[in-house]
Amino acid sequence: MTHQEIYFTNEVKNALNTVLSQMDKNYVFVLTDKNVKKAIGEDVIADLVADAKAIIEIEPGDVNKNLETVQLVWSKLQQGGATRKSVMVNFGGGVVTDLGGFAAATFKRGIRFVNVPTTLLSAVDAAVGGKTGVNFNGLKNEIGVFKEAEAVIISTRYLASLPESEIKSGYAEMLKHGLLKSTEAYNRLLQFDFNDNAGSNLLSLLEESVNVKREIVIQDPLEKGLRRALNLGHTAGHAFESMALHKGTPIPHGYAVAWGLVVETVLSHTERQYPSSEVYRLAEYILTHYGAYHITCDDYPALLDYMAHDKKSENGEYNFSLLSSPGNITTGCVVTKEAVEAALDIYRDLMHI
Repeated sequence: MTHQEIYFTNEVKNALNTVLSQMDKNYVFVLTDKNVKKAIGEDVIADLVADAKAIIEIEPGDVNKNLETVQLVWSKLQQGGATRKSVMVNFGGGVVTDLGGFAAATFKRGIRFVNVPTTLLSAVDAAVGGKTGVNFNGLKNEIGVFKEAEAVIISTRYLASLPESEIKSGYAEMLKHGLLKSTEAYNRLLQFDFNDNAGSNLLSLLEESVNVKREIVIQDPLEKGLRRALNLGHTAGHAFESMALHKGTPIPHGYAVAWGLVVETVLSHTERQYPSSEVYRLAEYILTHYGAYHITCDDYPALLDYMAHDKKSENGEYNFSLLSSPGNITTGCVVTKEAVEAALDIYRDLMHI
């Protein structure tokens, strides 16, 4: 796996032109979704890649991140005469970059793609690191491959068009990266003013955050060990997300991760002696900015089942990446069912449920 080029710039068109001009290619296809097209404008998207063979448009939302949508993308590529020398530009949020990367990686055994994330969540998470995939039979990212984009162009240019909830969704992944890096990085994130979401301060925080992930991915591209650190907050978070999806009331991925971080810092305290004061500090921050995801004891069996099906779980065990302090994480922590249930109890107390 090659180390992808990442550009941090608000001059998106210039960066994209630079990237594409360096490729030996025939056709360029652009993948986006209806929400992005409406928010940013078809003319703006068309102007980014003036010689695009076609702009492929998919339905927005995680419910459409499935094999049916992938088949639509494959069909459009095929109809447009795409060959193995073609390039796809994924312009959108996490669904577009995840699904577009998977569609490109599997079409004709793999065509190259470039990610231009338009949401904070996709910039800091989905667009970087080479994980692609779609949901299958109600499970998140069940089908996918490891395939890095040729380049990722990260900017805050398109964030002003997003609702604050979208900014916060991406910011939860940045909080995770802060916890993985150091107390200082984590503290900087807790002090950020959400009213400055398109400012230069966010671009610098974003660069620091992406580089945390980038350094880990370079050392462990196929998630054999160290990369599992990036799953902090995700075992519980994906369980919340899957349950909400099953109930027909989907929740934003980043919000699920935020609530998952609370559960997993509680487990970090009980299993790895993570300071209780830090658990309280995070829980207060999450409750203030994200509210609470309401669960009852009746939800525990379903949540535990989702956690046992997590990709880190090899034999149906409860497998977490846990902190002993910010910047100090241990992967592959197997905990008991009783410990997870106790953490869910404490989560409900901390979230005032």
